[in-house]
Order: sequence, then C-alpha cells, then structure tokens
Amino acid sequence: MNQYKGMSLQEYFAPHSICFGCGPANKTGLQIRSFILEEATDPALMATWQAKPEHQAFPGIVNGGIIGALLDCHSNWTACWHLMNVNKLEMPPCTVTAWFNVTLKRPTPSDALLELIARPVEVSEHKVRVQATLSANQKLCATCEGLFIAVAEGHPAYNRWA
Repeated sequence: MNQYKGMSLQEYFAPHSICFGCGPANKTGLQIRSFILEEATDPALMATWQAKPEHQAFPGIVNGGIIGALLDCHSNWTACWHLMNVNKLEMPPCTVTAWFNVTLKRPTPSDALLELIARPVEVSEHKVRVQATLSANQKLCATCEGLFIAVAEGHPAYNRWA
C-alpha cells in the first residue's frame, strides 16, 4: 500500500474515472477501492466495501447485480495491475471484460463489511483470467471468474484513465 501513498489503485491511476463500479469521480457509484494484498504469497488485490440501503435486493440483502459489479470491477483492476507488472509498464493498460461468471453462494448481508479478493490465474500478453471471491463475516458469499483484455488504440475504452 505504501507504494501508492496509501491510495487505492483506482485513486492513484484513474482519479478521474467515472466508472459506476470503481470510478473515484463517480460520486453516485460504488467507488470500489482495490489495494495490493501484501501478505499474499501470489499476486492478489483486496477491497472492502459497505453497502448502502439503495444497494439491497430486499431488506438486509445486497442485490445480485451490485455483487456482480463489485466482482467485475475488482477483477478488472486485478487484470490491469497484473499486466502492468508483467509487462513492466508505468501505467496499467486499460482492460475490458470479455466475460465473467458470478456464482452466488449465499445471501450477502447488507449490514456487513464485504471483502473482495482477486487473483490472476492465467496470463498471456494482453489477457488475464481472474478468479475472485466476495465474503461477509468471514463466510463466502459469491465467486467470480472472468477474462479481461487490454484494449488497443481505437477501442472506446483505450486511455480512459488518463
């Protein structure tokens, strides 16, 4: 965490991002904050997040679409951060979701602090397959696997964090 002056990857590399899930500049978004999980033996990112009443599907339970957005954005940042390190870049490349699959294991309580952990599991030059988990009260609530691809100039998402 000290490497980025205590800031999340989103705040450090993309402070003007308007992404609903992870954009620091989107005041009505989820504002996920991903940090390097320093005690991990393999590359991993961690985030914590607290739901608000408007994120509920029904009283006391987080909406499944919100869970999907949390896991998608956190996994996407895991992919771009990993590509930045593997390719020895100064900035993470902009990555987009090719696909992701979320499995809801149990209802996710809206009053608990949620913990997300994501790891790259397969990497090629421009693609990263990521596996992620979402837990509440130390119980696994959802898992995610997805493929994230660095985009080239000409793609609408290219250089979106500049």
